[in-house]
Amino acid sequence: MVSTPRISISVFFPCHNEEGVIDQLTRHTLTVLSRISDDYEVIIVNDGSTDRTASIADQLARDDAHVRVVHHPQNGGYGAALQSGFRTATREWVFYTDGDGQFDINQLPELLELTSDYDIITCYRQNRQDNWRRRLCGWAWSKMVSFVFGLKIKDIDCAFKLYKREIFDHIEMRSEGALIDAEILARAHRAGYCMAQKPVKHLPRTTGTQSGGNIRVILRAFKELLKLRKEIVSSAK
Repeated sequence: MVSTPRISISVFFPCHNEEGVIDQLTRHTLTVLSRISDDYEVIIVNDGSTDRTASIADQLARDDAHVRVVHHPQNGGYGAALQSGFRTATREWVFYTDGDGQFDINQLPELLELTSDYDIITCYRQNRQDNWRRRLCGWAWSKMVSFVFGLKIKDIDCAFKLYKREIFDHIEMRSEGALIDAEILARAHRAGYCMAQKPVKHLPRTTGTQSGGNIRVILRAFKELLKLRKEIVSSAK
């Protein structure tokens, strides 16, 4: 068995109405982190939830000093939640996955094997557990973003990523919507940070509702993509 390096790490979950999974996800993550790190924190970003997510998150923080909670008074969008997580993180590395339980946190240690050679480990979903429309949109979106910014990323929006925290001291984050992953990867690539890709399992969603397939979310992302491309190209001149 190949041993993984111990690491200083922040883990955060962007959450909106995830009362059915956030307790179990957080507690399981704490168990995994205790095996791979002596210096870790878990940050729950409650993005204006209207269910019991906020109260459950606060109780988790009371139960364990490794847990911190960031509350958005209103739902600001996926990008706003990720921005809060990255800006709140204090450890050397920062990892995030969605609070909907569709990824196996047990695979986090596998990413650590790449940290000595790469600044970013961005994963892609194997056997994606979504309907054909979401899978098609995801494939097309990844191809388009990769083409626009000169990337070769298989799954732009896969919510299982590990970053050096210092990256967020040197790049901007402006997107408050679905473009956030593309923006971070594009700006980091432009800044010279190196990336690796790794496959991860994708699990069926058991609670909550998805918003990524909403036509308004998609149209907003395309509008922001064109604006971001113009901004990055202009700044490079």
